[in-house]
Amino acid sequence: MGHDISGYNKAGEEIAYARFSMGNYNAILLYSFFDANDYNAGVSGSGDSSTYSIQQIEMALNSYNHLFDKSDSLSDNDPLNWDQKQILNFILNCLATAQKEGSVRVFFG
Repeated sequence: MGHDISGYNKAGEEIAYARFSMGNYNAILLYSFFDANDYNAGVSGSGDSSTYSIQQIEMALNSYNHLFDKSDSLSDNDPLNWDQKQILNFILNCLATAQKEGSVRVFFG
């Protein structure tokens, strides 16, 4: 079990992916940034998806930036920083797609 969260473009292609083990509390951060706590089923996602606008993803990025200091070094050697980087990349990939297509669909598995 675990949290497999994917972002999709309008063609149904996966454009973003984040994976958290069932005990990794950092998954909660990604759910909260996307205001998607209802999709968190505890040990995994609920299996549902939602469509997000550019503005909603920008809000997720703003929440991320508010929580994490931009000057923090995102070293691949630190597991916490690895999750932080994974979350940021997920948000940025979703934002890039939404800016091109107007929205992005996120699946919480």
